[in-house]
Amino acid sequence: MPTQNKTPSLLTKRTVTLALALLGTGVFWALNLPLPFLFGPMSACLIAALAHAPMEGFGQVSVAARTILGVAVGASITPALFVELPKMAASIALVPLFILVIALVGVPFFRKIWGFDSTTAFYAAMPGGLQDMIIFGTEAGANPRTLSLIHGTRVLIIVTLAPLFLTVFYDAQLTNPIGEPARDLPIHELGLMVLAALIGWKGGERIGLFGASILGPMILTAALSLGDFIHTRPPREAILAAQFFIGCGIGVKFVGVTWVELRRVVAAGVAYVIVLAILAAAFTAVVTTLGFGQPVEAFLAFAPGGQAEMTVLAIVSGADLGFVIIHHLTRIVLVIIGAPLAANLILRWSKPRG
Repeated sequence: MPTQNKTPSLLTKRTVTLALALLGTGVFWALNLPLPFLFGPMSACLIAALAHAPMEGFGQVSVAARTILGVAVGASITPALFVELPKMAASIALVPLFILVIALVGVPFFRKIWGFDSTTAFYAAMPGGLQDMIIFGTEAGANPRTLSLIHGTRVLIIVTLAPLFLTVFYDAQLTNPIGEPARDLPIHELGLMVLAALIGWKGGERIGLFGASILGPMILTAALSLGDFIHTRPPREAILAAQFFIGCGIGVKFVGVTWVELRRVVAAGVAYVIVLAILAAAFTAVVTTLGFGQPVEAFLAFAPGGQAEMTVLAIVSGADLGFVIIHHLTRIVLVIIGAPLAANLILRWSKPRG
């Protein structure tokens, strides 16, 4: 009697993902490689995804992990940060120009060189939040699978190369303490952080806040920090857990990728990251040369990676978290608000006139 090929269950696929992620973390830890809780699961899941292993992301657990970084950012928003805001104004003012240059370079790059349709090319080029660009692009008629792979590749490559750039070119040490152990933090502050994470996340989703899992907790924690109720970041264990699930999520995005997609879409994403890196390096040089910011902060502020991933790198490098995140928030808000409007204008102008 012939055996039937059964599709692995969701539990089986998540168990495989967890086992591989833990293995990757253990290998990176044993070899003393940098950021084992981020790069270990990311590398293991990526390799397994490309090998077509049966894998699945962790759904709401991964989303919940991002709330930890929202709390971490919110805790860094103190009265002292507002004193520094006027000093940041000049570099923040460069963010709209940065986005405009990316659009002017990126859209023709995807259309003329890689043959993407106009809508897909536009949303592939925009350096906004990964999920937001996929949702907006799909609603506008772009190819969602292409957008997912392009933005997934962007985040993967930037997260992989950014630590190398930080250590080689900016002499940064990625050994900054990421937080105190949970046992050393006041129990009432831990409780407030948990409440801020949950209420901020779910409340943000209810009112339609973009990036609710990070921005909701960030806003509530910032209020608690400014109100003198919270005086520290989330505990070390929580931030390591956030790194772990973010690493898994990046790798799992490549599950089911085909050779054709690797050759065309992922290759386009890799090539585009080089373009973005050149543009980001140019803006970093301008910011540092004009004295608008320090090199490490400027690099992380203009590196067009995911907000969560840049938060992790800012923490481990000891960068000014407020400076980095305010620039990323400005970029993401401008892209999310402006992208649909700009896409409509560009697509209208690009239609052939009868």
